[in-house]
Amino acid sequence: MNEPAFVIPLWADLVAVGLGGVQGALFASGFRGQRRLDFLGVAIIGIVIGMGGGLIRDLLLGVVPATLQHNGYLLTATGAAIVGMLLAGIFERLTAVIVGLDAIVIGLFGAFGTSKALALGLPLVPAVFVGVFAAVGGSVLRDVLMGLPVAIMHVGSLYAVAAGVGCLVLAVADAFGAPLVAAAIAGVVVTAVIRILAVIFDLSLPEQRMLYRRKVAVETSAITIVRPPEDAA
Repeated sequence: MNEPAFVIPLWADLVAVGLGGVQGALFASGFRGQRRLDFLGVAIIGIVIGMGGGLIRDLLLGVVPATLQHNGYLLTATGAAIVGMLLAGIFERLTAVIVGLDAIVIGLFGAFGTSKALALGLPLVPAVFVGVFAAVGGSVLRDVLMGLPVAIMHVGSLYAVAAGVGCLVLAVADAFGAPLVAAAIAGVVVTAVIRILAVIFDLSLPEQRMLYRRKVAVETSAITIVRPPEDAA
């Protein structure tokens, strides 16, 4: 299959990489685990967040990673990570900044991943799949490197849900003939709004153990306890 003429604008890809680098460095700078991160560790986390989504996207699509074909990607991710470290003291108590950047980053990478997959001729469902993995891939790599529970697999994150809905909106809009750029913008907005609302209102999917407990409670309530008759006096 020949690669189509569609190309994600370099400036847009670099914006996503830069925002991801800043967000990753801010997150890593505020980490207070048993093993504290040095400057190099914080920078690496920023670079991973900035470049991880694009790398995962292109590997899933079977194309040469765009992040390795231009000097600007690594330079932007590195510079953004340094900026994030410098701003960490200023924004240490402003968790809303980190959450907001995180929401925008997963929206951008999800939109870029879905758009590129659609342009390469993938059907709607696989294209959404690629977009979701591109959106959350950087965060997964971050959590693995930092030895943290993977955020998308735990209650309260809605990472994958937000990315999935946003990518689906993009793919459906494209299927109905909407301009790809407009569909991508709608996907980013939807993803960011869902993610931010999930944090503000503490929204999450039901915990698996709670579902199990409810099932057991229902089954238990249906059991009729038969007591043996008392012996006649």
